[in-house]
Amino acid sequence: MELELENLTKIYARHRVVDGIDLKIEDGEFVVFLGPSGCGKTTTLMMTAGLIEPTRGEIRFDGKNVVAVHPKDRQVGMGFQTYALYPHMTVFDNMTFALKLQGVPAAERRARSGKVADWLGLADLLERMPGELSGGQQQRVSVGRALIKEPKLLLFDEPLSNLDANLRASLRGEIKRLQRETGITSLYVTHDQAEAMAMADRVAVIMEGRLIEFAPPKDLHDRPKSRRIAEFIGVPSMNFFETELSGESGGLTARFEGGEVALDASRGPRDGSRRVVLGFRPQHLRESSEGLPCEVRNVEHLGRDLLVTVRVDSADATLYADPASNVAVGETLRVGFDMGQAQFFDPETGKSLLWS
Repeated sequence: MELELENLTKIYARHRVVDGIDLKIEDGEFVVFLGPSGCGKTTTLMMTAGLIEPTRGEIRFDGKNVVAVHPKDRQVGMGFQTYALYPHMTVFDNMTFALKLQGVPAAERRARSGKVADWLGLADLLERMPGELSGGQQQRVSVGRALIKEPKLLLFDEPLSNLDANLRASLRGEIKRLQRETGITSLYVTHDQAEAMAMADRVAVIMEGRLIEFAPPKDLHDRPKSRRIAEFIGVPSMNFFETELSGESGGLTARFEGGEVALDASRGPRDGSRRVVLGFRPQHLRESSEGLPCEVRNVEHLGRDLLVTVRVDSADATLYADPASNVAVGETLRVGFDMGQAQFFDPETGKSLLWS
């Protein structure tokens, strides 16, 4: 099913929780709404499901505006942060309860539950009670309850946030696999970047009720159209340095207190000397005998990596160092820049000078 949101807006007591969102999701696409808590992503999901009425705007399923359509008639399946299972019902009864209310014959309910249980690894658990299941198994039942309705649209509201890190990683892979196999158009809400980047065909970044950018995960990370996106996407965050470029296109240098750094000839603004904000991911800074001298401010041992914070001009910057390194706080570390990976932003507007 193709889903389109047009000028979707929700206002509570003059506060715009969702502010004019426009986006189009293709049939069979897996889209993630990503943003900080309170940004409006769950409200947008609930309006799509019909559980919240929009203040204005349209929600179109295959070209038909469904704002006035009752939630039960929208052919939507939902998975929630809380599993919301009936504690007195078996796994089978929890998954098939909605079908029973719809009058679906017992034989068909049994057939559908068997198919979904096989997909989710629940075939041996259908007669158990929710209290006998682990958190991950309960979440599978919750997903199964959404799938068994054979919906045209799947909506997930932070379904993995109550699970530990290893189980989250496992289940997000299972959800994505199921979505590919079924081909059901899916919307997934999360504040977890790892989930968004691992699962999405495209990510809709929402902040303060507005859609900031809608793009594939790799483009958000490698080709951010604004400093705001570059700062939000990626952990640790991108490093930023406001600096003066000098020279001409193809022969530009960036000035720092500790010296000058030559730009990649194929990269950078084409208008010669100007003030810019340079952006570098931590993996694009490195120890270099010819680099700028920087004071080490902090050292974090992360197992296979060593995350080092240094002072560059008046800003702190993070980079990955060899975990066997003996670098210590207070020492001077020479830092080199991979200028072929540099991002350039306008210091006034924050727009990318490469991708906007």
